[in-house]
Amino acid sequence: MFKGVLLGFACYAAYAISDAFVKSLHGTLPAFEAVFFGAVLMLSALPFIRRPGDRYVEVFHARKPSLWWIRAITGAICNIAAVIAFTALPMAEAFALIFLLPIFVTLLSVIFLKEHVGWRRWSAVIVGFIGVLVVLRPGFRVLGVGHFAAMTCGLSGAVSVVALRMAGPHEKRISLYGAGVIGPLAAGGVLMLSNFVWPNLHQWFLLAGYGLMAGLAGVLLMLATHHAPANRVAPTQYSQMLWAIFFGYWLFGDHLDWPMLIGIVLILGSGLFTLLREEQVTGWWKRARMV
Repeated sequence: MFKGVLLGFACYAAYAISDAFVKSLHGTLPAFEAVFFGAVLMLSALPFIRRPGDRYVEVFHARKPSLWWIRAITGAICNIAAVIAFTALPMAEAFALIFLLPIFVTLLSVIFLKEHVGWRRWSAVIVGFIGVLVVLRPGFRVLGVGHFAAMTCGLSGAVSVVALRMAGPHEKRISLYGAGVIGPLAAGGVLMLSNFVWPNLHQWFLLAGYGLMAGLAGVLLMLATHHAPANRVAPTQYSQMLWAIFFGYWLFGDHLDWPMLIGIVLILGSGLFTLLREEQVTGWWKRARMV
């Protein structure tokens, strides 16, 4: 189990580095274009995701096709929104809003899965949204497209998680990974055509880092959940915030004020509590795949 948790930390470090690469583009390429080339490079992880007997065509197939489409569409929305958020916001602020995902999962589970949520998880939801108000401070600062993009990323990611629960434990790993890559690849490829900009050598380097590190993270996540249960690996995602603060300060000159730090702590605390509470009150942790 310890090895799986370490691999989980390595996975989310790789995701944070991938996000730092795309932020380093500073919006010089359209978000759709970055998502497309990133998804193309993420396909390089397929030979490592694929199990013996799996066929590559199963990237496009699932036992429940409607849920595959939901994951593909939400994957496209999530990736595009994430690129916009990281371009427009400090990394730590973007992550704080994206980490609303567990809270959105709780709300969507009540609506679509008819799951019972007790007062503890409702309290965590309320604390999380208080944290959002502290971070955003509506009326006291100008809110931009990056803030809405980050929250859209968290919401679409939550929809994908709920679809994953509904799909059950029997979908093939290659299909689960494929939905998360094919959706961004197709959407980014179509949407970038009207405003395509040919990348220069430096931009190609940043795009390669973005896509390849994301693909590496997918492989590390697969290995992590092979050695440890999903409910032990999932909390390691919150280590991304430490990387975000580090990269933001070191590479991009980001500075966080005290209200924002307090809001980040509230959001992260409520999200982490929600994840840990899920283990005690629902059985989906034992069934859910992380890829």
